[in-house]
Amino acid sequence: MKLILAQGNPGTEYEKTRHNVGFLSLDYYAVKHGLNFQAKSKFHADITETTIDGEKVLLVKPTTYYNETGKSARALADFYKIETENILVIHDELALPFGTLRTREKGSDAGNNGIKSLNAHLGENYARIRVGTWNEIADRQGSFDFVLSKFSADEAEKLQKDIFPKVNELIDEFIIGQHATTSHKL
Repeated sequence: MKLILAQGNPGTEYEKTRHNVGFLSLDYYAVKHGLNFQAKSKFHADITETTIDGEKVLLVKPTTYYNETGKSARALADFYKIETENILVIHDELALPFGTLRTREKGSDAGNNGIKSLNAHLGENYARIRVGTWNEIADRQGSFDFVLSKFSADEAEKLQKDIFPKVNELIDEFIIGQHATTSHKL
């Protein structure tokens, strides 16, 4: 079984923000596979499940808010007996320019509070897809306000046209066991 967990914040006020690019990516993946999320309070998450290439897959959007996603991940990993090497996390990355995707097989939090929560609950041995969100406005606006700001119309179009389809490919590679450290500039 594979667990694909997206970082983000619940609530309509956060829906299209940079901090929710993980949720947006997973929503895109779910739509492409005809899946609908359901609230599962015991896991502090909205969840859907499917089978892809014979592998059972859970898609998870924690409802704990970004900085506490480790709580949801730990509850799911314990209940389903999922080893950390079968967990993939999709999250925004302020240190990467918009349009950049990087995958990692494990690592530190690098100052990301959501990853800090996951590392505290799971350790560092889980895969990641880091979705770059930085642009020149971030330097003027400050990181807190910037990650909670919405994408521009041009960025939103690029997400739909280029970035989310590539994230879909990376998720599928992880599911079939072909995840590796890579970098993509789209």
